[in-house]
Amino acid sequence: MKITILVLQSPLEQLAGTEIATYNIARLLAKRRHEISVITSLDEGLPKETEAEGFHVHRIKWPKVRFLGIVVFWLKALLLLKKIDPQLVHAQSIDMGMPGFLAKKFLRKPYVVWGQGSEVYLPWLFKKSISSLVMRNADAVIALTADMKKQLQRICDRDIYVIPNGVDLGNFGDLPAKKSIRRRLALPDNGDVVLFVGTLKSIKGVKYLIQAMNIIRQEDAKARLVIVGDGEEKPGLERLCGELNLSGSVTFAGKVSNEEVPQYMAAADVLAMPSLSEGLPVVLLEALASGLPIVATKVGGLPDVVEDGANGFLVEPKVPEQMAEKVLLLLRDDELRETIAKNNKEKAKTYDWESVVERLLEVYQSHG
Repeated sequence: MKITILVLQSPLEQLAGTEIATYNIARLLAKRRHEISVITSLDEGLPKETEAEGFHVHRIKWPKVRFLGIVVFWLKALLLLKKIDPQLVHAQSIDMGMPGFLAKKFLRKPYVVWGQGSEVYLPWLFKKSISSLVMRNADAVIALTADMKKQLQRICDRDIYVIPNGVDLGNFGDLPAKKSIRRRLALPDNGDVVLFVGTLKSIKGVKYLIQAMNIIRQEDAKARLVIVGDGEEKPGLERLCGELNLSGSVTFAGKVSNEEVPQYMAAADVLAMPSLSEGLPVVLLEALASGLPIVATKVGGLPDVVEDGANGFLVEPKVPEQMAEKVLLLLRDDELRETIAKNNKEKAKTYDWESVVERLLEVYQSHG
């Protein structure tokens, strides 16, 4: 089958969940001998076209002007779709469904749209009208979680598949011992490590995690918070660490490659997810595969994966006291962490990317 995937940010360079998911879908579909192309944004310093792991990437330059810019992207994507001439268009987010809708109207191409998170839960310009138009005309709509399905059906009452993101279990099987990895990552051999992985933007709630770390340090003086990722919030977060005298207890590791994330997971004791809104982030599934206990907020699709007390704990967003309490509970109880590690590794098997792509192919074949 000839399939074109639409995603706003490049799946080869970005660390965020939707881009990682797009990369894995594209490579595994190509591995199954489907003809795959990806249409995405052109970032500075990158070529307009790239071949990678059996799939082709087309990058579009567009003006970063509110709303007008994304309309330009949609129209340029439509022209590329006409040139590529796929059998099926797959939109990796509701807003990316607009070129799919245009391709159906003008090129008579079927399209599938997969809600990814922020565009479902957060407000944006013309959200209701665009989402309704895209979903009403799509040949199939997919949600990451049951909660996301409910949110989408409030906008457009129609059948919606639920297929989660996945995780490549092979990346988490055979890693060096924790102490060895910590030395390589320049982290202390002793002391507890709390890990955050994600883009540093306000919706991720990292400032509340830093406030929680201030409480944790009063009980566990050797504890360290490691923040993997980069973004617009970083300068403000660094200032907050200075104000709380936490600069020596918080490591900003910056943006790392997808291949390095399992190393940080293996070096950590707990993964903290203080998000204010989420779909089903890939990092959550990577934590399962790592056997890493999770403390996450009760938002979006996180409660679909985190069973309170079984494979981690759920807390209210914007309440650092609760986050600190549950993190400390896990850090103090070795037996609890070991039990959760086993539960998480078992649960991760249900999210293997191979299985997810098989389910996705069933949708394609039913509607393509």
